[in-house]
Amino acid sequence: MIRAIGLMSGTALDGVDAACIETDGETIHATGPAVTIPYPASLRRRLRDILDCAASLSPDDADLRAAERDMTHQHVEAVRALGCDADLVGFHGQTILHRPEEGRTWQIGDAALLSGETGLPVVHDFRSADMAAGGEGAPLVPLFHAALTRQMPRPVAILNIGGVANVSLVGQDGALVACDTGPGNALLDDWALRHTGVPYDRDGRLARAGQIDHAVLAILMSDPFFVRAAPKSLDRLAFHQGLAALSRLSAVDGAATLAAFTVRAVASLPLPFQPRQWLVCGGGRHNPVLMDGLREHLSAPVAPVEIVGWNGDALEAQCFGFLAVRSLRGLPLSGPGTTGAAIPVTGGRLEARGAPEAAMRVLNRWRAT
Repeated sequence: MIRAIGLMSGTALDGVDAACIETDGETIHATGPAVTIPYPASLRRRLRDILDCAASLSPDDADLRAAERDMTHQHVEAVRALGCDADLVGFHGQTILHRPEEGRTWQIGDAALLSGETGLPVVHDFRSADMAAGGEGAPLVPLFHAALTRQMPRPVAILNIGGVANVSLVGQDGALVACDTGPGNALLDDWALRHTGVPYDRDGRLARAGQIDHAVLAILMSDPFFVRAAPKSLDRLAFHQGLAALSRLSAVDGAATLAAFTVRAVASLPLPFQPRQWLVCGGGRHNPVLMDGLREHLSAPVAPVEIVGWNGDALEAQCFGFLAVRSLRGLPLSGPGTTGAAIPVTGGRLEARGAPEAAMRVLNRWRAT
């Protein structure tokens, strides 16, 4: 088994999740400590500004490079805070652009800096190979979810509500179907920040106080994304143009409508089979308005992943530790049912300039085995 640290900074732009996992890339032997390092408010604002202009940015843009450096140092801090005795790091980076229809995905993060500062080999760039093979580049968590559910009753759905929401449907025989479902927290977070100065709807208080505007909700649900077949994926800003439809709404009614949008997007997804239960991870599971809405509109029981003993705040970070080991071994990270790639595709690149010889000897024993 390899001891890996997974690092994830998601589209919610709230910080870095770091988690330890022991795995051979097929089974999960053990999970270890996990931490979250919030982004400073100034860095979060800089990254959010970058999202708005990422499509036209040069990789050499000075502000972009500075934000990338500062963001990478947050990841270094997360690795150090964990204090794990690890062999390998899986570094997702921060997505600033995801346009699968153009074959573009862009995650910033300096793997060489991370390796040099931590003294560990780092696997990064998880999505490019999938897109080169015709895939959507997302979601990449389904194979990890399949490994987690190996001993559980199936079929089961694992719903991650981050900035964007995605689902992994794991069939009775382990067959996988996955896709982004629509907005997660991103629209509601931006709305809350605009109207309250707080970058999320804490405990769903804003949405709970409002009324859903069903005419506006219908406009939001008319987006062509919802008639596309899975697999499919989204950029964090995919629905932001639709926010104009909310301009006449109060802060609380807008929040209620956006929460309903996240829920209805999940509930409207055509399913190839019905899961026995829905397990919810990501920051959205902390919002009782979202969770109550899912329970109302889905036909199977809905619960946070803690009900089966998982850490819902660490799951995606654990995933990228798992995927780093799969990458090292040359195992697929995605396939036709998860991203639409023509064939199962491995991916990731290894950066090891900070790694001592002893660490590389451990990894070389596992490479492509």
